[in-house]
Amino acid sequence: MNSEELTSTSSLIVIPCLDEASHIEALIEKLRPALTPLNAQIVIADGGSTDGTRDIARRLATEDPRVLFLDNPKRIQSAAINRAVAELGADSDYLIRIDAHGTYPDDYCERLVEDALATGADSVVVAMQTVGFSTFQKATAFAQNSKLGNGGSKHRTGAVGHWAEHGHHALMRIEAFKAVGGYDESFSHNEDAELDYRLGKAGYRIWMTDRTSMVYYPRAKIVPLFRQYFGYGRGRAKNFLKHRAMPGLRQMVPLAVAPVVFGALLAIVNWMAVLPAGVWAGACLGYGVWMALGQRNPYGPLAAVAAMVMHLAWSAGFWRELLDFRRRVA
Repeated sequence: MNSEELTSTSSLIVIPCLDEASHIEALIEKLRPALTPLNAQIVIADGGSTDGTRDIARRLATEDPRVLFLDNPKRIQSAAINRAVAELGADSDYLIRIDAHGTYPDDYCERLVEDALATGADSVVVAMQTVGFSTFQKATAFAQNSKLGNGGSKHRTGAVGHWAEHGHHALMRIEAFKAVGGYDESFSHNEDAELDYRLGKAGYRIWMTDRTSMVYYPRAKIVPLFRQYFGYGRGRAKNFLKHRAMPGLRQMVPLAVAPVVFGALLAIVNWMAVLPAGVWAGACLGYGVWMALGQRNPYGPLAAVAAMVMHLAWSAGFWRELLDFRRRVA
C-alpha cells in the first residue's frame, strides 16, 4: 500500500492514561513518526493524574500542535475515548486506541490503517503478548500467555488474520463507533467486549490482524491482579445482564471456581465438599508442573498460582455482579 492511500485518510490516536509519568513521553515519541503518514493527531486523555503526567502532557502539547491534551474527569478509559471522539474526532476517519502501559512496534499504527483499508473492516483488533520483569510478574505473564490463563483466546495467543467477534481494541472506524453509541461508560472493565457485541449486532465487521501486535505488562502483585480480574468478571456479568449474551465455553469453566472454592467451607460438615476445589487446584498446579518439566519453564508452578488467582477473582466478580439484587431491583 502506497503512502498516498494512507494520507488520504485521517486518524485520531487516543491514549487514556492515569499516573503514567514514567511512560507517557517515551510513548509519544514512539508514536510521533506515524502522525505525518497517517495525517493523525494524538490525544492524551488524562483521568486526574497526580504524579506529574498532566504537566508532561501539557508540555508535549505545547511543543507539538499535533499532540493534544484532554481532561477526563470521569477517569475511566471508556469515558476518555468517548470524550476524545466527541470533541476531536469530527474530521477523522479512524480511531486508534493506545494503552499507556504497553509497548508497540514502530509501524503499529500504519499496519492497522493498512489492514482497515485492505479488508474494509470497521474495526481492527490485535493479539496481545504479555511480558513481565519481576518474578511474580513474569509468572503472571506466562499464565496469561498459556491456555491455563487465557483459555485459548485468539487475541491472547495470536492467529492468522481472520474475521472475529472480539479482540484487543486497536482501531475503529469513527463512523461505526459513533453509530453504535461508543463505549458504555457504566462499564469500568470489559467495555471492549460489550462494544464488540453491539458492533456485531449492528452488522459491522471486526478483523483480527496478524500483521502487528502489542506487548502488555501485567500486574506485579497478587492483590492488584485479583482486583483487576474481579473487575473483568463483573464486566462480563454486566455484559450478560445487558445483552443476555452467554459467556463462551472457555469462560464457563472458570465461572464454577468461586462456587466450588466457597463450597469447600462445607467440609466442616462433610469432608467431600472439598473435593471439587481440590480437583481444580490439583489441575492448575499439575499444569504448572508440566510447564516446569515439559517446557523447561522455572516459573511454571508460580504461573499456576497466578492463574488460580485470575480464575477465582474472575469467577467471584462475575457472581458478585450477577447476584447484586440491589442493583437489579434499582
